[in-house]
Amino acid sequence: MAAPTGVTVRRLTAGALPTAAEGLGALLADAVDDGASVGFLAPLTIDRAAAYWSGLAPALADGTVTVWTAHADDGGGNNGKRHADDGTGTGTGTGTGTGTGTGSSGTSSGGRVIGTVQLRSETSPNGTHRAEVAKLLVHRDARGRGVARLLLTAAEECARDAGRTLLLLDTQTGSAAEHLYRSAGWTPVGTVPDYAADPAGVLRPTTFFRKTLGSPAGSD
Repeated sequence: MAAPTGVTVRRLTAGALPTAAEGLGALLADAVDDGASVGFLAPLTIDRAAAYWSGLAPALADGTVTVWTAHADDGGGNNGKRHADDGTGTGTGTGTGTGTGTGSSGTSSGGRVIGTVQLRSETSPNGTHRAEVAKLLVHRDARGRGVARLLLTAAEECARDAGRTLLLLDTQTGSAAEHLYRSAGWTPVGTVPDYAADPAGVLRPTTFFRKTLGSPAGSD
C-alpha cells in the first residue's frame, strides 16, 4: 500500500539499533502510559523501555526478529486525532498494542519515530512455516494516518517473501486493534480470559488471531 503523506517506513538493522533505541523506548513508554498491554506494567520509564529495545540486538543480527520503524518527516501528527481503523489495540507480552500518553517518541536521521512493528520468526524445526507479529505500536499524535496498517502490511509481506505461510498475533479483547486486524483479513481463533495484566495490573482477556499467507508474488 502507498505510504501516508509524510511517513516513511524502514527496516531496522542491528547496527542502527543503538541510535534508534531511545526513540523506540519513548514510543513503548507512551503505549504503556496509555494502557497498552505489551508486557510491561506502569509506570515505564523511557530508559527501561529503551533497554528492552537494545536487548533485541542479537535477535536482529541473526534474523529471528525483524523490526520496522515508521518516521514522520513532517514534524508532527494529527493533533491526537484517533481513528479505530488505525488503532492497533493492546497485546499481551509479545503481542501488539497502540500507545498513547506522554513523552516524545524520539527522533532519528529519518525523522521522528511514530510507529513500529516486529516479526518474530519461529525457529523450531517443526514451526519454520510460521511467525508472530508483535509490538505494533503507533504514537497517539500519528493515528488516523494509516501508519498501523502500513506497518502491518510490511510485516506480512516480509513473512510471505520469507516463505512463512502462517502468521499469529494476539491483542487485548475489545481493543481498537481488533477492527484493524479483522479488516486486514485476520481470523480470530479464540479468547482466553485473564490472559495478561494491563499496565495497571488488572487481568484482561486476550483474543488470538491467525492469518494464512499465499505464495510470494511471481512464484510458481
